[in-house]
Amino acid sequence: MFPQEIIRKKRDKQKLSNDEIKFFIEGLTKGEIADSQAAALTMAIFLNGLDKEEIVSLTQNMRDSGDVMHWQDLNGPVVDKHSSGGVGDKISLMLAPMIAACGGYVPMISGRGLGHTGGTLDKFDSIPGYNTLPTNDTFKKVVKDIGCAIIGQTGNLAPADKKIYAIRDVCGTVESIPLITASILSKKLAAGLDYLIMDLKCGNGAFMSSLEAGQALARSIVSVATDAGTKTRALITDMNQVLGHSAGNAVEVAEAVDYLKNIRRDKRLHEITMALCTHLLLISKLENSEQAARQKLQNALDSGAALEKFAAMVTALDGPADFCDNPEKYLPKAAIIRPVFAEKPGYVKSMKTRDIGLSIVGLKGGRTHPDQKLDYATGFSDFCQIGDLADQDHPLAVIHAQNEADFERAAAEIRSYITIGADKPVLNKTIIEKIG
Repeated sequence: MFPQEIIRKKRDKQKLSNDEIKFFIEGLTKGEIADSQAAALTMAIFLNGLDKEEIVSLTQNMRDSGDVMHWQDLNGPVVDKHSSGGVGDKISLMLAPMIAACGGYVPMISGRGLGHTGGTLDKFDSIPGYNTLPTNDTFKKVVKDIGCAIIGQTGNLAPADKKIYAIRDVCGTVESIPLITASILSKKLAAGLDYLIMDLKCGNGAFMSSLEAGQALARSIVSVATDAGTKTRALITDMNQVLGHSAGNAVEVAEAVDYLKNIRRDKRLHEITMALCTHLLLISKLENSEQAARQKLQNALDSGAALEKFAAMVTALDGPADFCDNPEKYLPKAAIIRPVFAEKPGYVKSMKTRDIGLSIVGLKGGRTHPDQKLDYATGFSDFCQIGDLADQDHPLAVIHAQNEADFERAAAEIRSYITIGADKPVLNKTIIEKIG
């Protein structure tokens, strides 16, 4: 077999066999197939798609490109959550310790930012010392001892996906249902999950901007994961505005800690987090009713048990032992932290969420090429929400930038991306649909 023939076949809208997909993935993993050839195949897939059989084959071969973990020695269900990506989405940082405090085990293998969206791994990289790439033995020990560990893809866990993930980010092939499905599930299946909840973002800040596209991706993930033996459910949630009151890396970690400490909890962020956690407890049989699941989760927050799990995870992965006591002592800070105000008072009617995510990239808080070193301190805090009043006392956001030029550029962008009106708008539903 020759890689160029496989590329040509998919370019011409023909179906790839399992043997062809296996050959390509094995060659890419071993370094025998060039990144340029992988980029060509992902573009062919982006343009011409894959059928379900091809997606299952791609997912399983990407999973099998490295180690597959097993958790027979745990005394509870192995569960996880994945988001299709959004702006300000820091739900994983709260969900993993909340589920761990409720008796589940969460071996969460996360990715870095893609396109305009932030990456969970990048957020944890803003914590000094935190080891996002531990050995598999360390990963297993932390999950067993604490109940959760959030790490990146080591060289031995779905390494083919790690290569393809970076290529998609810089080659314009992120928004592909087959590639998103295979990418998400190859990592999750390699982690040895029993149950999975999918947070499928839909709106102008999501990769799937239309509800129809969001439904298609959700059904694809639920179907492929179920065929692979992992019971999966998906929630379609609104991404027509920044989720929570921060967007960036260090600023989102700070918001997550405030959430767990009950210092400040954004209403929409809390609603989605609780819904995802509730469905995980239900499908994993940790609770048998929605009311009981929500009460258990609220108890985990109110008692401080979820905060303790997060703190223990940070410490076990070489972060500061007192991080949750003093996050401001450790998280990087930008040189300029200053609000931006609307040009005229009124209510926030809408926002161009994807462009806001790209504005963070402009502040060096996101990538334009795979090996780019990020500035973890930059981003936005105190971000307005649709329906909020914006006036001289209520800013659109607080900008975290490293110089005046970056601040002024970001301020102009934020003003242009947010629409202000005289009347308070009708709010969108936060949770749109459940699938599976």
